Amino acid sequence: MATNTNYQQLLGKYLSATVKKSASDLHLSVGYPPIIRFNDSLWAIPDENELSPRDTQGLAFALMTVEQQEQFLKNKEIDFSYAFENDNRFRVNIFFHKGTISAALRLIPTKIKTIKELNLPLVMDHLADSTQGFVLVTGPSSHGKSTTLAAIIDSINHQRCVHVVTIEDPIEYLFKPDRAVIEQRELNSDTFSFSAALESLFRQDPDVVMIGEMRDLETISTAMTAAETGHLVFTTLHTNSAAQTIHRIVDSFPAEQQSQIRAQLSSCLLAIVSQRLIPRIKGGMIPACEVLLNNFAVANLIRENKIHEIPLIIETSSKAGMISLNKSLARLVQSREISLETALSYSLNPHELESLL
Repeated sequence: MATNTNYQQLLGKYLSATVKKSASDLHLSVGYPPIIRFNDSLWAIPDENELSPRDTQGLAFALMTVEQQEQFLKNKEIDFSYAFENDNRFRVNIFFHKGTISAALRLIPTKIKTIKELNLPLVMDHLADSTQGFVLVTGPSSHGKSTTLAAIIDSINHQRCVHVVTIEDPIEYLFKPDRAVIEQRELNSDTFSFSAALESLFRQDPDVVMIGEMRDLETISTAMTAAETGHLVFTTLHTNSAAQTIHRIVDSFPAEQQSQIRAQLSSCLLAIVSQRLIPRIKGGMIPACEVLLNNFAVANLIRENKIHEIPLIIETSSKAGMISLNKSLARLVQSREISLETALSYSLNPHELESLL
């Protein structure tokens, strides 16, 4: 299909098509033409042939530096960011599939949208105003967690004279300097691990810390310690609710430490925002969010290991800014943003949602 000399040109053609269509993702896989994801559906790029093993290897290597190619061949997979035509960036994952090479590229919007533009709950503005605490943005993969974090960090950037350090794998959104001093560190190129970056963090005088993802016990522990010692810490987890998030954090530690971890989490937790991106009736996606804000009652439940009672606190604390996922879905149905059928399919408790509506 292509020679070694024009895979770069072919790659540019596919990336241009992705940007022009405002697609969220580009997939390159053997046996398929180049595929883009648009409005949560997959579409083949028109008039393109199926890719051969040689094609996907040529396209993948066109994306990577020589050093990245060596790392990929050693580890069989790699994550990195890729700049295209100055203004466009992609988050790239390249991996092996049945002995052949595949690539998934996520288009990162050049403009960081505001909390309001993303249709996120306005209580999120208060999180950006906070000076200390632990904030987790959770939800399934590809449901906008990184975009939400970027909106909060950029809000801080435009409003507060603080030092922000991010630790990401890879760096996604690029922040333009405003009132804040922002330093973005990327795994492998700027640091060898999240835990190593966090260990040196305390000597860098940060006010705000953003950790792309908590992947291990050491990262979780250090992130909570940072929040306890006067920093505002933002991070993500792949969990489906606030209660599940607390269980995931506590269960990461050995049984003999869990009581201490619950006490530590109850004191440093500021909020948990669990979100889903829901297909809109008129096209595109809109978030539905569960919001847990830590207060005296929530802290007591965490300390006493009564996590199962937290959903009730969320349900009965709407005046304090808390939002249950079902109430968020119900509002979107009532405002005719999403259909009832769609809302029910995303609800963790469909019967309760039906009664709310």
